[in-house]
Amino acid sequence: MFLVLILAAGLWGIGYMAGVSRTARSVSVGVLLIGVLVIQLTLPDGHPLREATGGSAALWLILAGTVVLVLIYGRVLNALRNRAAPQSAEETAMPSDNFSETELERYARHIVLRELGGPGQKKMKQARVLVVGAGGLGAPALQYLAAAGVGTIGVIDDDIVENANLQRQVIHRDADIGMPKVFSAQQAMQAQNPNVVVLPYHRRLTDEIAADLFDDFDLILDGTDNFETRYLANRTAVALGKPLISGALSQWEGQLSVFDPANGAPCYQCIFPEAPAPGLAPSCAEAGVIGPLPGVVGSMMAVEAIKVITGAGQALRAEMLIYDALYGESRKITLTRRSDCPICGAEDA
Repeated sequence: MFLVLILAAGLWGIGYMAGVSRTARSVSVGVLLIGVLVIQLTLPDGHPLREATGGSAALWLILAGTVVLVLIYGRVLNALRNRAAPQSAEETAMPSDNFSETELERYARHIVLRELGGPGQKKMKQARVLVVGAGGLGAPALQYLAAAGVGTIGVIDDDIVENANLQRQVIHRDADIGMPKVFSAQQAMQAQNPNVVVLPYHRRLTDEIAADLFDDFDLILDGTDNFETRYLANRTAVALGKPLISGALSQWEGQLSVFDPANGAPCYQCIFPEAPAPGLAPSCAEAGVIGPLPGVVGSMMAVEAIKVITGAGQALRAEMLIYDALYGESRKITLTRRSDCPICGAEDA
C-alpha cells in the first residue's frame, strides 16, 4: 500500500514541477487509484500484484470514500464562502457607461424628465448604493432602485424570508420562504432589470465590517428596525462622509430623512440622541404595521436616493417627512444639527 501512496505522491510532485494543472494531476492520481481498485477486486487472494498493492480492497475503498467526501465538503464550503463574501473590485466592476437600445427604451420616461435627462440617468448607472435591510423598507427601495437603473446595488441582511414577511415585503414570494432575504431580493431585482449589478451580503452589519463595506458605496439607505444597527449605520456613514437615507415605520405612520453632515445637514443621532426605553418604540412584530405603508415610505426613500445621486430637486436634508396613512396626511419638520452631537458635532456645521 505504501508503494502505491509513494507512487501517487511522485506523480503529483512530477506534475507540479512540470507545470501540469491541478485538475490533470488529480486525474492521474485518480486513474492510479482506480487501477489499484481493479487489481484488488479482480485478482484472486494471494496474487503477488494484489499483495504488493495492499492485499485488501476494503482499505482502498475506505480511502477513496474519504477522499470523495473531503472533496465534496471543500467544494460546498467554497461555494458558501463565495456567496457570502464581498466580491472583489474586479468582479464588481462598474457597469459600462454606454446605454444599449433596450436600456434607452427602458429609461425613456426618465430621460425626458427635464431634471434628469440623459446625464442624470448616466449618473444613476454609475452609482453604487447600499441598502441595509431587505425587509419592509428595503424591499420597495431595492425594487425601485433596480427598476430605475442604479448601476450597482448592495444589500446586507442576515435574515431569511418568513411567511409573516409576505404581507408587506413584496419583493419576496411564497416560494422564497426559508431563503436568505438578500438572495431572494437579488433574484427579483435581476429578473426585473438584468442590466444592474446586485451584491448580496448575507450577514449582520457589525462594527468589524461596516467601514470597509460602506466605503465601497456612494450612498447608504437604512431600512432596519432596530436602534443598534441604525446608530452603527449613522456613525459609519458620518465617519466616511456618505449620505444616509433613513426610514422608519410604526403601525400607520412612517418617516424618512436624508442625514448628511458633510453637506451641512444633521446626522441621525442629532435627532435621536439615545435609543428609547424598552417598550416605547415597539417593533412591527409587536405593534403591527399596515401592509402598504412600507411600500409608500420605501419608495420615497428610493426617490430621495435618485435625487441625491442626480442632484435633481431638493433632497430631504435637514428635514423629516412624516406620513400618516390612517388619515392620509403628510407633513415636514425642520431638523437642526446639534453642536454637542457625539457623532457629527465636532465637524464644521
